[in-house]
Amino acid sequence: MNFFVVLASLVMALHLLFILWVVFGALLTHRRPLLRWLHLASLVWAIAVEILPWACPLTAVENWLQVHAGGATYEGGFLFHYLDVLVYSNVPPGLLTACGVAVCLFNLGIYIARFGVGTLPAGKSDIPAKTGVR
Repeated sequence: MNFFVVLASLVMALHLLFILWVVFGALLTHRRPLLRWLHLASLVWAIAVEILPWACPLTAVENWLQVHAGGATYEGGFLFHYLDVLVYSNVPPGLLTACGVAVCLFNLGIYIARFGVGTLPAGKSDIPAKTGVR
Protein backbone atom coordinates (compact mmCIF):
# COMPACT_ATOMS: atom_id res chain seq x y z
CA MET A 1 0.00 0.00 0.00
CA ASN A 2 1.23 3.46 -0.92
CA PHE A 3 2.49 5.61 1.96
CA PHE A 4 0.44 8.59 0.75
CA VAL A 5 -2.75 6.50 0.68
CA VAL A 6 -2.21 5.61 4.33
CA LEU A 7 -1.55 9.24 5.26
CA ALA A 8 -4.62 10.42 3.31
CA SER A 9 -6.72 7.84 5.16
CA LEU A 10 -5.35 9.02 8.50
CA VAL A 11 -6.17 12.64 7.65
CA MET A 12 -9.68 11.59 6.62
CA ALA A 13 -10.10 9.79 9.95
CA LEU A 14 -8.78 12.84 11.82
CA HIS A 15 -11.23 15.02 9.89
CA LEU A 16 -14.12 12.75 10.87
CA LEU A 17 -13.01 12.77 14.52
CA PHE A 18 -12.91 16.58 14.48
CA ILE A 19 -16.45 16.71 13.12
CA LEU A 20 -17.63 14.28 15.81
CA TRP A 21 -15.86 16.43 18.41
CA VAL A 22 -17.69 19.53 17.13
CA VAL A 23 -21.06 17.76 17.13
CA PHE A 24 -20.81 15.89 20.46
CA GLY A 25 -18.04 17.74 22.34
CA ALA A 26 -20.42 19.63 24.62
CA LEU A 27 -21.40 16.29 26.15
CA LEU A 28 -17.77 15.68 27.17
CA THR A 29 -16.87 19.08 28.56
CA HIS A 30 -18.97 19.30 31.70
CA ARG A 31 -16.65 20.21 34.61
CA ARG A 32 -13.62 20.13 32.30
CA PRO A 33 -12.64 23.77 31.67
CA LEU A 34 -9.78 23.04 29.26
CA LEU A 35 -11.95 20.80 27.09
CA ARG A 36 -14.75 23.36 27.26
CA TRP A 37 -12.54 26.13 25.85
CA LEU A 38 -11.10 23.81 23.20
CA HIS A 39 -14.61 22.83 22.17
CA LEU A 40 -15.81 26.44 22.06
CA ALA A 41 -12.85 27.33 19.83
CA SER A 42 -13.67 24.32 17.64
CA LEU A 43 -17.29 25.50 17.35
CA VAL A 44 -16.21 28.99 16.31
CA TRP A 45 -13.81 27.52 13.74
CA ALA A 46 -16.47 25.14 12.37
CA ILE A 47 -19.03 27.94 12.01
CA ALA A 48 -16.46 30.19 10.30
CA VAL A 49 -15.44 27.46 7.83
CA GLU A 50 -19.09 26.73 7.06
CA ILE A 51 -20.30 30.28 6.46
CA LEU A 52 -17.18 32.00 5.13
CA PRO A 53 -15.42 31.10 1.89
CA TRP A 54 -12.59 29.42 3.76
CA ALA A 55 -11.27 25.98 3.00
CA CYS A 56 -10.58 23.62 5.86
CA PRO A 57 -6.85 22.87 6.03
CA LEU A 58 -7.56 19.17 6.61
CA THR A 59 -9.38 19.01 3.26
CA ALA A 60 -6.39 20.63 1.54
CA VAL A 61 -3.98 18.18 3.18
CA GLU A 62 -6.17 15.20 2.30
CA ASN A 63 -6.42 16.32 -1.34
CA TRP A 64 -2.67 16.92 -1.55
CA LEU A 65 -1.99 13.43 -0.20
CA GLN A 66 -4.54 11.93 -2.62
CA VAL A 67 -2.75 13.57 -5.57
CA HIS A 68 0.59 12.16 -4.42
CA ALA A 69 -1.01 8.75 -3.94
CA GLY A 70 -2.26 8.84 -7.53
CA GLY A 71 -5.90 9.21 -6.51
CA ALA A 72 -8.57 11.73 -7.32
CA THR A 73 -9.24 14.84 -5.28
CA TYR A 74 -12.63 16.33 -4.54
CA GLU A 75 -14.12 19.78 -4.82
CA GLY A 76 -15.88 21.43 -1.92
CA GLY A 77 -15.83 20.40 1.69
CA PHE A 78 -15.33 17.12 3.48
CA LEU A 79 -18.91 16.87 4.73
CA PHE A 80 -20.49 17.58 1.38
CA HIS A 81 -18.21 15.15 -0.44
CA TYR A 82 -18.59 12.16 1.89
CA LEU A 83 -22.20 12.65 2.94
CA ASP A 84 -23.27 13.16 -0.65
CA VAL A 85 -21.49 9.97 -1.72
CA LEU A 86 -22.33 7.79 1.28
CA VAL A 87 -25.62 8.94 2.73
CA TYR A 88 -27.47 11.84 1.15
CA SER A 89 -27.44 11.80 -2.60
CA ASN A 90 -27.86 15.23 -4.20
CA VAL A 91 -28.11 17.30 -1.01
CA PRO A 92 -27.95 21.03 -1.81
CA PRO A 93 -24.74 22.50 -0.36
CA GLY A 94 -26.70 25.35 1.25
CA LEU A 95 -28.84 22.89 3.21
CA LEU A 96 -25.76 21.03 4.42
CA THR A 97 -24.17 24.32 5.48
CA ALA A 98 -27.33 25.37 7.32
CA CYS A 99 -27.47 22.02 9.15
CA GLY A 100 -23.82 22.27 10.13
CA VAL A 101 -24.26 25.78 11.51
CA ALA A 102 -27.45 24.70 13.31
CA VAL A 103 -25.58 21.87 15.07
CA CYS A 104 -22.86 24.31 16.15
CA LEU A 105 -25.42 26.82 17.41
CA PHE A 106 -27.21 24.05 19.31
CA ASN A 107 -23.90 23.26 21.04
CA LEU A 108 -23.43 26.93 21.90
CA GLY A 109 -26.96 26.87 23.32
CA ILE A 110 -25.93 23.99 25.58
CA TYR A 111 -23.13 26.16 26.96
CA ILE A 112 -25.45 29.14 27.42
CA ALA A 113 -27.92 26.96 29.33
CA ARG A 114 -25.16 25.26 31.32
CA PHE A 115 -23.55 28.47 32.48
CA GLY A 116 -26.69 30.54 32.79
CA VAL A 117 -25.50 33.40 30.63
CA GLY A 118 -27.72 36.38 31.46
CA THR A 119 -28.53 35.23 34.98
CA LEU A 120 -26.94 36.32 38.21
CA PRO A 121 -25.62 34.00 40.90
CA ALA A 122 -28.02 33.11 43.72
CA GLY A 123 -28.41 35.92 46.23
CA LYS A 124 -27.10 38.58 43.85
CA SER A 125 -29.17 41.38 42.43
CA ASP A 126 -28.43 44.13 40.00
CA ILE A 127 -30.83 46.43 41.90
CA PRO A 128 -29.08 48.42 44.64
CA ALA A 129 -30.22 47.55 48.13
CA LYS A 130 -32.12 50.19 50.07
CA THR A 131 -30.06 51.35 52.97
CA GLY A 132 -32.63 53.63 54.55
CA VAL A 133 -30.30 56.63 54.11
CA ARG A 134 -31.52 59.46 51.86
